[in-house]
Amino acid sequence: MTTTARILVVDDEPDVEELVRQRFRRAIREGLMSFVFAGDGVSALDTLERDGAVDLVVTDINMPRMDGLTLLGRLQDRDDKPCTVIVSAYGDMGNIRSAMNRGAFDFLVKPIDFTDFETTITRTLNHVQEMRRARERLLSAERAQAALSRYFSPNVAAELAASGEAALAGARRDLTVMFTDIAGFTRLVEDLDPDVLARLLNDYFGGVTSIVFDHGGTVAKVMGDALYVLFGAPQHQDDHAVRAIACALAMDAFSEEVRQRWAAEGLSLGHTRIGLNSGTALVGNFGHTRFFDYTAYGDTINIAARLEAANKSLGTRICASETVLARAPGVNARPIGELTLRGRSTPLLCHEPLRAEADVAAYRAAYGKLAERDPAALAAFAAVVAASPDDKLASFHLRRLLGGETGTTLAMA
Repeated sequence: MTTTARILVVDDEPDVEELVRQRFRRAIREGLMSFVFAGDGVSALDTLERDGAVDLVVTDINMPRMDGLTLLGRLQDRDDKPCTVIVSAYGDMGNIRSAMNRGAFDFLVKPIDFTDFETTITRTLNHVQEMRRARERLLSAERAQAALSRYFSPNVAAELAASGEAALAGARRDLTVMFTDIAGFTRLVEDLDPDVLARLLNDYFGGVTSIVFDHGGTVAKVMGDALYVLFGAPQHQDDHAVRAIACALAMDAFSEEVRQRWAAEGLSLGHTRIGLNSGTALVGNFGHTRFFDYTAYGDTINIAARLEAANKSLGTRICASETVLARAPGVNARPIGELTLRGRSTPLLCHEPLRAEADVAAYRAAYGKLAERDPAALAAFAAVVAASPDDKLASFHLRRLLGGETGTTLAMA
């Protein structure tokens, strides 16, 4: 069913109403448009309060009691902020400029050319409809993301169906925690069209959450562009660290595919950074029945979050603690260094998990020299970088050595 566009015309000239109704008689007869009229700004505001919102306001500037510029300001204060077209004489270009700066969508000059008037009305109503569709798409994307932040993986749903909320009662568990974040995402979306943002979020989150669920993880929370994931809770998993590493590698590969797809559309999406840590944490449904929040507490979680952030300085995309590797023997990984994380005094040995086929022999040899404070470490890392210029971690250590640093203990801000 076609929606009737409701237009408020504000003008103190007595013949305006008759001319408008005559010009748009067909659209009025077919129910495409309806018009209401007011002689000044005061009457226009009274009409809006009495009869409700309109799709478009067309207003003259020079009117008694309340002029069009004052009316425009009052309209901008309303929650609905109706789209406004200003009507003015040729000599009022200063007023027209002022009106446009205050939020007017377009302007018409007097004496009115009704062909131009009809074209402007049609174009403005099309703009109004497009803006409404864009807002609805954005709201839909926000609702989808809000729902995603409360959505549990299928294993949680099955647990609830079988045992009810008792299955999610607080308990200490040995688990692996994953934090992810997209580099530079906040700056990227500041000027992004809502429709593009909705497609990007649906593309990215649809893929990464599917990967999490495929590996038996639980999405505990979505925080903007970041994920907080648990492996080993609420259901016990002996291999939670293995699952987490496999998930991180699959997520990394998918995220790079997403980056390439969006680069083809002219959008430069940052790398996804991932932090992994294993240990004991208090896990359960904490909060109130109205605010269901399945999450975990403890130092294990804090470390995972800091490891995700450490990737930025290291140049890595995945950073896993020694506690993860200890629970996942046989995983291909290379040592990053002993990281002294923010707020901690004891260094933590961390690794970069890699795909099974990745050759880490040359890097390991160079790292061994670095650990022994062997001066030959500089040449060894230079050779690794020469062979693999895109190796960010090797480049990181080479820069340290060139700057006079040595050893494998790294202070993270």
